[in-house]
Amino acid sequence: MFKKFKPFWGKKPSLNSSYDAVIIGGGLHGLATAYYLAKDHGLKNIAVIEKNYIGFGGAGRNTAIVRANQRTQLNLPLYKEALDLWPVLTKELDYNLMFNNCGNLNLLHSESEISASRMNVTSAQFHNIESLLIDAKQVKELVPAINISKNITYPVHGALYHPPGGVLRHDAVVWGLAKGASKLGVHIHQQTEVTGINFEKGRIVSVETDKGKINTPRVLVSAGAYSASIISGMLGIRLPISVLTIQAMVTQPLKPILNHVISSNAYHIYMNQTLKGEIATGAHMDPWPNYTTLNTCDYIKHQAEALSEFLPCLRGVRFMRIWGGLADMTPDMAPIIDGNDTIKGLFMNCGWGYFGFKSCAVTGKYLAGFMATGQCPDILRPFSMSRYKDHRLMGETAALVSYSPDN
Repeated sequence: MFKKFKPFWGKKPSLNSSYDAVIIGGGLHGLATAYYLAKDHGLKNIAVIEKNYIGFGGAGRNTAIVRANQRTQLNLPLYKEALDLWPVLTKELDYNLMFNNCGNLNLLHSESEISASRMNVTSAQFHNIESLLIDAKQVKELVPAINISKNITYPVHGALYHPPGGVLRHDAVVWGLAKGASKLGVHIHQQTEVTGINFEKGRIVSVETDKGKINTPRVLVSAGAYSASIISGMLGIRLPISVLTIQAMVTQPLKPILNHVISSNAYHIYMNQTLKGEIATGAHMDPWPNYTTLNTCDYIKHQAEALSEFLPCLRGVRFMRIWGGLADMTPDMAPIIDGNDTIKGLFMNCGWGYFGFKSCAVTGKYLAGFMATGQCPDILRPFSMSRYKDHRLMGETAALVSYSPDN
C-alpha cells in the first residue's frame, strides 16, 4: 500500500466552502500572487486551485532565464524590479532559488541589428539598467568557445551585453513560493479542476470545482496557456491569445564552457549551462497554434546545426532530454493583466508568451495589491486589455524580429 501523499511544504488542506480569494492556476504567477496577498495584505483565507500539480505547465517547462533588456519603456520598469527582487525573495522565503546573475549576451549578426540594439541599450540605461553594446572581439573574450569567424551562416558582429541577467532554478521558485504561501495560511489544492465561475449582478460570487463549490468575491485566472479557454468558455470573454508550442532540450553534462546566457535572433536560439553541466537550449515557438507539447525532428535538427556553427566545440555532443511547453501569445508580445469592469472581482493575468518566468514574482507582488484594494498599480496599467480597443499595442515584438540576408 502506498502512503497518502503529503506535500513537503505542509499538511494537505481540506477544501473550504468559502475563501477571500480563489486563484486558478498553480504556476509561478498564481503562487506569487497568493504569497503576496497573504504576506502584504492580510488575506490569509486564499485558495490556489491547480488541475494537475503545482509547476505542471510553463513553470516547469522553461530554460530558467531572467533578464531586463526588453525594448519598450512600459516593459522595462517591471522587468528591472523583477531582477532586483530575486535576491530579496531568496532571503525572505529562506529558500535557495539558485539565482545566478551571470549576464546575458544577445548576439548581433549585422550592422542593422547593431543599429536596432542601440535603442534597446538607450532605453535600458534610461531606466538605470546595465546594458551595453560590445564588438565581436569582446564577445570572444567573454566566451572563448564562440566562433567569430566569417565562414559561418551568420557571422557575429557584436552583442548586446546585459550583465544583471542570468538564470535561477524554476522548480526552486515553485517550491519556495508554495512553501512561503502555505506557511502564511494559503491553501494549495492540487488535482482539483475548476468547472465553472459564477457571477450575479455583475459580480463574482463562486467557483465550481470537481471537489465542490467555493464561495468567493475574488477570482484570479492565472492558468497560463489555458487561461484564454477558461475565461472564454466560462465567462464568454474573448481574449486575443494564440497558444503555441515552445520546445527546449539539454545536452549531456560537460565541463564548464559557458559563463553567460547566450541568445541569437538570427539563429533563433538561446542557451545557458546548468549547474549539472548540461547545455540547456531553446528556440522560437512553433509557427502554428496548438495545445500539444510534442517534440519534432525539425527542432532537434535546427538546434544541432545552430549550436555546432557558433560553438563548434559542441559538435558530437549528445542531446539527452527534450520537452515542450505552451506559450500564450498576444499580438504585441505583452501580457494581459486586468480587472474586469463588467464582472467585478474577476482578475486576469495571462498572455505572457516568452516572458512569464522572468516577471512572476514582481507581477504577483503588484497584482496582489490590485486584488486586495481594487486599485490597479501604475506599473501594471499599460498591460490592461483595453490597449487593444484603444490601439495602444506595445512594440515589444520589434525586439524579436530577426535579420537574415535572405529576407
